Amino acid sequence: MAPGALIEETTGVGHAAITVKNAEAPRSIFPDGIRTSGQHNPLYERLRPYSEFPKEISGRTLWKAEDFKNNPERWTRPFTDEEVQELGKAADDFIASGTPKVLGELREDLINGKGFILFKRFPADVWGPLKNAVAYLGLGTYLGYFVSQNGLGHVLGHVKDVGDDATQIDKIRIYRTTARQFFHTDDSDIVGLLCVHRAKEGGESDIVSTHHLWNTLQKENPDVADLLTQPIWYFDRKGEVSEGEEQWTRQPIFYLEDGGQERLYIKWDPYFVRSLTRFSDKGLIPALSEQQQHAMKVLEDTAQRLALHMVLEVGDIQFVSNTHLLHARTAYVDNLPPVPKRHLLRLWLATPEAEGGWKLPFHDSKEKKRGGIQVDNTAPRCPLDAE
Repeated sequence: MAPGALIEETTGVGHAAITVKNAEAPRSIFPDGIRTSGQHNPLYERLRPYSEFPKEISGRTLWKAEDFKNNPERWTRPFTDEEVQELGKAADDFIASGTPKVLGELREDLINGKGFILFKRFPADVWGPLKNAVAYLGLGTYLGYFVSQNGLGHVLGHVKDVGDDATQIDKIRIYRTTARQFFHTDDSDIVGLLCVHRAKEGGESDIVSTHHLWNTLQKENPDVADLLTQPIWYFDRKGEVSEGEEQWTRQPIFYLEDGGQERLYIKWDPYFVRSLTRFSDKGLIPALSEQQQHAMKVLEDTAQRLALHMVLEVGDIQFVSNTHLLHARTAYVDNLPPVPKRHLLRLWLATPEAEGGWKLPFHDSKEKKRGGIQVDNTAPRCPLDAE
């Protein structure tokens, strides 16, 4: 639905329908009048049974690690001196006039092609926090609409250890710790990561083509593939909910597009599935079955086996599609003062249907700022460091 269209969602038995109307989003809170749509259950009547999923996927979105492992020139894109100057001027002037042709081509490849790119030579160690943020956000707006990443309304996220206890997975977000992040997607169409400071050890990146992963599951573990298409998976919202909403969503892991090209789409994060025992212990939702736990292990192990590994250097910007890629991070050891901690600036970007985005079986699929995390009318914020 275009901004201004009414969205109605019934969040569950005993809960009143919640309506959101972006045309009524107060501009005193949302300067552009568009609110992040947030997390929701899928439209269950539009989900497809496993029997309708493809046995094998082909095309541009399918790739194997060996296709790129020894050919970094196929997926890295150093900024030229001229482009660095242009980014700097845009940041200084706070302007952006038109979409540069090269970014339009890269955006198309992110959405419909291999789904990732690594920019190099962004002068993150020269410009400082404010100019880095302005230039990075400006670059991101060429690719999509930035959406809120947490209940605080952060549209510029900070992947940085703030001392949270990584074992308390029902209370914290793992990106704020040094712990390993298993293969997952974020709640946006595209995620961007700008490396400002590296870790002392670890914190390296892995990505995998979901379509290669699906083909492999269909050949080796079709029973697991079947289970992952069923809407029996509960995802924790970790308290980041609006008034009247449930503390979880229920959905499948793999979807087919709702019309269009009917491409395979994924939403997944094992930390948000394993953290729900406080509800399952009370009988509010089912506990994970042995079959589900087995499927989770097979999914992670297969993704690890098929992954492309990369190391982000200071000044690298990684953009990854969440529709048809999974990404992961190794655990890391941080630097000791006075050396800065590992620090990545994160963007979550939405690509709505009207601007080339995939057709998703969710009621907000046509919203400009679909996805993300929105708690009531929490205003968007852009902190220059972790909070």
